[in-house]
Amino acid sequence: MSVPPDQQPWVNGLQVLMENSVTRSDFANPSILIAMNLAGTYNLEAQKHLTNQLMASDSADLTSGQLALTIMALTSSCRDPGSKVSILQKEMENWLPANPGAESSAFYGPGLAILALCQKNSEATLPIAARFAKTLMMESSPFNVDTGAVATLALTCMYNRIPVGSQENYRDLFGQALKAIVENISSRIKADGIIGDLYSTGLAMQSFLALSVTPEQPTKEWDCEKTMQTILNKIKQGKFQNPMSIAQILPSLKGKTYLDVPQVTCGPDHEVPPTLTNYPTPVPTSVSNITVIYTINNQLRGVDLLFNETIEVSVKSGSVLLAVLEEAQRKNSMFKFETTMTSWGLIVSSINNIAENVNHRTYWEFLSGKKPLDEGVGFYIPFNHEHITANFTQY
Repeated sequence: MSVPPDQQPWVNGLQVLMENSVTRSDFANPSILIAMNLAGTYNLEAQKHLTNQLMASDSADLTSGQLALTIMALTSSCRDPGSKVSILQKEMENWLPANPGAESSAFYGPGLAILALCQKNSEATLPIAARFAKTLMMESSPFNVDTGAVATLALTCMYNRIPVGSQENYRDLFGQALKAIVENISSRIKADGIIGDLYSTGLAMQSFLALSVTPEQPTKEWDCEKTMQTILNKIKQGKFQNPMSIAQILPSLKGKTYLDVPQVTCGPDHEVPPTLTNYPTPVPTSVSNITVIYTINNQLRGVDLLFNETIEVSVKSGSVLLAVLEEAQRKNSMFKFETTMTSWGLIVSSINNIAENVNHRTYWEFLSGKKPLDEGVGFYIPFNHEHITANFTQY
């Protein structure tokens, strides 16, 4: 699977956009470094900056998934992750499978952890991976494409690294789990080739590429050319502006997966990018003002906190949703909000002092009409007279 040569400038342009985000942000995102190294870094200064940030990161501050990505990112930069590997190994040895019926996304971080540990010491990871595979097969909650893709990459790594003479049931177990996951991902392939949603397609593409080296093939034929064409069209429409969304799609567009991390060669022979002006960019909209209707709604908590307020704001055409929120807050203090930085960019964590809460399983969900937005407030661009609702939601 490869990008047609005449479409390559779009992919190169995406990579430059992603790499340029590194020095503008204090947030050290390991997924970006992995994508840079798998694709062949253009911006060596950004690569060095991000590598040093991740080397200095404190493992105690990271979830198992973030720690796993950090280990893979440093490995892809030919740096020794040091004690981070043994810390993750210990965490996963003590990992308790989620309660029956837990969100399938609870397996996302552990899946990344098994993938990272498999690449460092697959034999020591075998019992952890076996427990993970068995638990995942018992899982009955709604399937999540990102989790399935990560689990596929992890178990494919394990499947291909089972030591000679090891108990054969490992091969059966991982093969059986892979078969179930692949069927599930395959059932999420849409007519236009998108797998799950637009932003889960990158990881899903990686999982299908990884499967080419195992006997577990999807029964539903995956038309990779169709997926590639749809993704390229979405790139041209400007749908991939978020550095994290680029980091997840870029390896697949370069024919790579996270399984290639240990094979990255480091050296001075990096490609030098052509000048930025060579890259096509999505056509900007004309600069005029648009009106956006913005509603904040909370019906979940005690009576004194219930509210449903609507305001109309005017912003420049092409502005991101964050500008709408800022303008609403400027016009009316009832619309005050707070944000938190994540690997996917800013998320709204609190409105009117009502904050998301993991223990209560609550968060602020943004909708256009009745449809949830698939981009964050820092990247979603509203259209004229669009009705955006921030709804305090329980999952």
